[in-house]
Amino acid sequence: MNDIPISYPGRYAPGVAVNFADATGSAKTVSESSPLPVTMATATAAAPGPLAGVTAASATYGPYVPAAGKPLILTLSGTWTGTVKLLRSVDGGATRLPLSLAGAAWGSYVGNVCEPVWDETESAATFYLQLAPTSGSIAYRLAQ
Repeated sequence: MNDIPISYPGRYAPGVAVNFADATGSAKTVSESSPLPVTMATATAAAPGPLAGVTAASATYGPYVPAAGKPLILTLSGTWTGTVKLLRSVDGGATRLPLSLAGAAWGSYVGNVCEPVWDETESAATFYLQLAPTSGSIAYRLAQ
C-alpha cells in the first residue's frame, strides 16, 4: 500500500472525544478512568399471575392487567371446536374491542396455540378472553 501524506489546512488533526457533564456541570472526557456514566434500564414491573382455567361453556374471562413492555403469551389446549378472541380495553372493561392488525382481525383462534399474541405499552390496557366452545373443553392461559 502506498504511503499517501495527509495534509490538513491548519497543519493539525482535530481530536474528537465524547464528553459528558460531571457533577459540577463541567465537560468530562470519556476515558478508561472516567467511563461514560450509564445505568442498566430498570426492569419492567413483575408480570402478573396468569389468567388461566378450563371451560366447556361460552364466557368472557378477565381482566388480565399486563406489565407494560412484555409480550402476552396465549396458550389454548384441549380437544375442542369453537372460537376464542382476545379483547382489549382501555376504560376498565366498559368497552372491549377485538384486536386488529392493519385493519384485519387479529387475536381470533379456532384451534390450539402457544404463542406471543400482543405487545402492550399502554398502562391502562386490560385484556379479556372471549371463549365460545361449541364442543369439548378449552384449557386457556394468558400470561407474560
